[in-house]
Amino acid sequence: MSSNRWYALFVVTGEEDNVKERLQFKFKDSIRILVPKRKLKERKDGKWEYVIRTLFPGYVLLHGDITIEHYYEMKGIPGLIKFLRSGSDLLEINYWEMEVIAQLICNDETIGFSDVLVENGKVIVVDGPLLSMEGYIVSLNKRKGRAKVRLDFLGEQRTVELGINMLQSAGE
Repeated sequence: MSSNRWYALFVVTGEEDNVKERLQFKFKDSIRILVPKRKLKERKDGKWEYVIRTLFPGYVLLHGDITIEHYYEMKGIPGLIKFLRSGSDLLEINYWEMEVIAQLICNDETIGFSDVLVENGKVIVVDGPLLSMEGYIVSLNKRKGRAKVRLDFLGEQRTVELGINMLQSAGE
């Protein structure tokens, strides 16, 4: 894979993993296929449990050189709605947008929990994917263990919820 280009496919929501599997089967290792996910705590039947949710429902990300042959081979994949386009060209995801997403997912597709402190009204991330990304955090929900994080994706600002562990500061 020589290209550092990222593209997005619009797919049927809920079919992201199925589309990813079909693409991996068809293209083997010639294109990297990614469905970013996040790990969250949810309350069900009075108990907290961990769940994995898609970060951007309805999207599958592709990394590599997409040839015209690839394009036409992908058109027949069940669950795939369309390639996102910019005029007649495929829409390339901005490098800096993918850099933030890559930092969050690290080597895995799933964004784990970050350890967060609040001191004097200031949010401090001490460990995890959000480390040194405090500026992206919009708000915290201590009860649910979630941080609302503002990300740029496909030229738009989107707010997503990521899992956090609230730590007690020494002053509390």
